[in-house]
Amino acid sequence: MYRFQVNAHTQPGEFIGIVGSTPELGEWDVSKCVRMNTNSDRYPLWWADVDIPVDTVATFSSQAIEYKYIRILPNGRIEWEAWGRNRWVPVEPDARSTTLVIEDGWIGYLPPCPQAYLEQPVVHKPLPKGIQGLKIVVIGSSVALGCNGWLLKGWTWYLEQDLHKKYGHQLVNVSEVGANVITTINRFQRVVAPEKPDIVIISLSLGNEGLAYCAPHERRAVQRRFESGLQLLVKMTQELGARPILGAVYPHGDYNSEHYWLLRETHERMLSWGVPVLNWLDALDDGQGRWKPGISTDPAHPNMLGHRLMYEAIDIRIFQISHEELAKEKQLAQQKDGILVFRDNEGFQIFSRIDEKILRVINKSPYDYTIAPYWQELQTAIQSKARLMPGIYIAKNAPIDALSFFSVRSDGTIETTLNVPPGTDLEYSAAFNFFSPKVSQILFYDGHLGILKESENFIRVINETAHEYNIHPMWKEVRSALKEMPPGVYEDMRHPDTPFRTMFIGKQGLESRVKVPPKSSVLFEYKCQLSEVKRVAIVPLGDRCALRMLLYKMEYDGPAFPFDLTRTSNLADVADIIANDFYDMWNPYFLQHYNPSEKRIYHSKWSGLSFAHEVEDTDNPIFNMHPVHERMRVRYSARAERFRYTLRNADKLLFIRTGGTTRGCVIDLMQKLESKCYGKPFKLLIFSLQDSQEFADIPNVLHYNLEFNPDRMYADLGHWLYCTEVLREILNSLGVSSKNLFWCPPNPPQD
Repeated sequence: MYRFQVNAHTQPGEFIGIVGSTPELGEWDVSKCVRMNTNSDRYPLWWADVDIPVDTVATFSSQAIEYKYIRILPNGRIEWEAWGRNRWVPVEPDARSTTLVIEDGWIGYLPPCPQAYLEQPVVHKPLPKGIQGLKIVVIGSSVALGCNGWLLKGWTWYLEQDLHKKYGHQLVNVSEVGANVITTINRFQRVVAPEKPDIVIISLSLGNEGLAYCAPHERRAVQRRFESGLQLLVKMTQELGARPILGAVYPHGDYNSEHYWLLRETHERMLSWGVPVLNWLDALDDGQGRWKPGISTDPAHPNMLGHRLMYEAIDIRIFQISHEELAKEKQLAQQKDGILVFRDNEGFQIFSRIDEKILRVINKSPYDYTIAPYWQELQTAIQSKARLMPGIYIAKNAPIDALSFFSVRSDGTIETTLNVPPGTDLEYSAAFNFFSPKVSQILFYDGHLGILKESENFIRVINETAHEYNIHPMWKEVRSALKEMPPGVYEDMRHPDTPFRTMFIGKQGLESRVKVPPKSSVLFEYKCQLSEVKRVAIVPLGDRCALRMLLYKMEYDGPAFPFDLTRTSNLADVADIIANDFYDMWNPYFLQHYNPSEKRIYHSKWSGLSFAHEVEDTDNPIFNMHPVHERMRVRYSARAERFRYTLRNADKLLFIRTGGTTRGCVIDLMQKLESKCYGKPFKLLIFSLQDSQEFADIPNVLHYNLEFNPDRMYADLGHWLYCTEVLREILNSLGVSSKNLFWCPPNPPQD
């Protein structure tokens, strides 16, 4: 029984019919067409069950049933769906015992190949294994299963017929719809191992990893997870004593130019892994990452023709392998130590497990050894025998006196100076392995910096570049990625006291600046809850931009606060602005006075307040201040909200003011700050060329008879750096460092 199905929108009184090449379909006589059915539940789907005996079609040389859909109007007039070629389906013997459902899409659109499935599928039994044949297991996704091929007869079905005929091999397909590397790894032992295969074909796609539809900043992470997962599946196959074969990546209908670049990059890397690859990309790709015309049914799947092309692209000779050859491969895979790379007479040894990308370093001598770029004999041995991949190699349990990572150049030599103390026995594994789904969850990866969740308590950061990476809360993608970790304080396990090696993570993600050295790996360990560290917020209270400049050089700067880029010559104005919750600070009514020679806007309510960084080159402030006012409204309302958020959420507050003032203004400011700080401890730090006795005995006020002049700092970098170190020493004396600094997010969440 053939069930023809097509979607069609119709008007009342209209019907859809089917007419075709067999007597049961009217032999192209529209008066003998088969009228199709629909109902309210399934409309706009129309269907008709037609019993077409195989013997009927066997008389036709084409061995195919050809047909078209027609629209029957209320007045009896006939409209053919399209002129030109006919729809067709091959003769299917299985249609005698069950219903063959033919999915024809929409009326008027003729796909290049038909698509159908059996309503009650016949259980597929693998062809028997010949006397000298091998057992081949295919594990993959829906394309490997044969989806959108005729009756699931995809490339694997064609391959099975050919392998059985030529070599007596048996093929077992355990693929699964929607499979990706993680689900395949999780089910591998359950579905592959019991088959005791000789060969395993691993056929997965970047499409099922989400490459086509993920955010652009997530694409590199998707790519790295996919590649690491494939390599883990290769290793798992080898551990079974089987030979792995990889199905190459293939197109997707929704890829763009960047997707294609990543697709090609992965394809080229797979070809370099030393594992046979079924090269499909060149056969299927249109040159832009999408399917060639006419070989797909949807963005993710090839049609019958596409599956045929995939089969034809396979070099069948890679399956011409004997049991003896497989036995040798299995024996090599079981060598635990790997290849001896270097050994001396004192007990210093290096082994390489090339397939696993692991270098084992052993020092049984009583001496310290140093692996360095200048040790030519060792470097030559490593280059010729170890076959290290370029990048970072990491040891998980390195002692504190041994470096836990080293970097490999593109020529395969080690460029890092590496101390190897007595008693060392360490395995350094390529950073690539740490991206494996079994090892970690990739929180962020951009092709250079990787942030990995190794467990609920550990975060590994891998910097593959030659420059220091500065990770901070203003980096939106990184900040939000770290929301995956439990909130708390995380410290560098090996160097907890190094500046910028403390990671604060809250409900909104990263809340501190973290610095990672070039070509390195840093492991952060959960230490305590956020509430156990009293975090201090540095809040500038203006005069000029000197403090902002100094905090920038110290890398203690975050998003701007309201007074950061203003000039506030009168501290009384600052106190009044804070007391009024910044109301009117950016009110256009008070921002009409623009001085074109100074390029500065003066505030008429607070005469000591002015702005010098708000008018841009494209503005015309003499005739139209509206764009400037609107920009200031957006900027300063956000800065004011950060100020309020910081006062609500920091544990301690350190307000800093540069420039001269009076004792009365300071007392007034402290009283107004008292009402705004929610009872939290706070201090005011003042820098001005005044006698400190002016401010003596004012509680929580510290004065330094120093000047931080921004004009001089701009003109003299040396002076700028000197002033920075002075401020750093003062902050250190107050117990403020990167280990307890409060960082306000750029866009504070509502409490």
